[in-house]
Amino acid sequence: MEKTKSKSSNSTNGKASSSNKNNGNVGISKSAKRVSPSDQSTLMEEFFVDSLKDIYWAEKHLLKALPRLEKAATTQELKDSFVQHLEVTRGQITRLEQAFEIMGKKAQAKKCDAMDGLTKEAEGIIEDTEAGSMTRDVALIMAAQKVEHYEIASYGGLKQLAKTLGKTDLSDLMDQTLQEEKMADEMLTSIAENKINLEAASE
Repeated sequence: MEKTKSKSSNSTNGKASSSNKNNGNVGISKSAKRVSPSDQSTLMEEFFVDSLKDIYWAEKHLLKALPRLEKAATTQELKDSFVQHLEVTRGQITRLEQAFEIMGKKAQAKKCDAMDGLTKEAEGIIEDTEAGSMTRDVALIMAAQKVEHYEIASYGGLKQLAKTLGKTDLSDLMDQTLQEEKMADEMLTSIAENKINLEAASE
């Protein structure tokens, strides 16, 4: 009987030992997956810089698109708004270059598929609407506001990320551009509601 108890005890201890080994392996696995706060900060900074590259491409691409929109517009008021935003966009590009400098990175552009698609849609509108019509202006305003809404979302996100990273000066830069984009969107709405929408409805 004593021998039987001894075997049972050894068997139990063996299982316990095996269990401890398994638990040890699980612990190592979980530890390996943990990301330290400093690593998280680095990952966020990388994402922030990548987002800067995206919007930098978008703004530079917009420099080429705005003159085409201005040329295609019917009313002088809408033409003037595109010319005005062209100058604003140049200032925003300079601001982005300052942002890269703050991050200690070289200003680089990475193709923004969203802006590429939005500007192609605007070009399609020019082809599909009648030159000199108010309907074309209605369509161009809608296309331009889609661009503004994308930019508002982008700069709003960048502002908050910069704030989270503790870079107040960078957050302020992004906020300046954010306010400009909001003003541009409001201006387009005002132009549309002033007379263009009503005149287009009677065409």
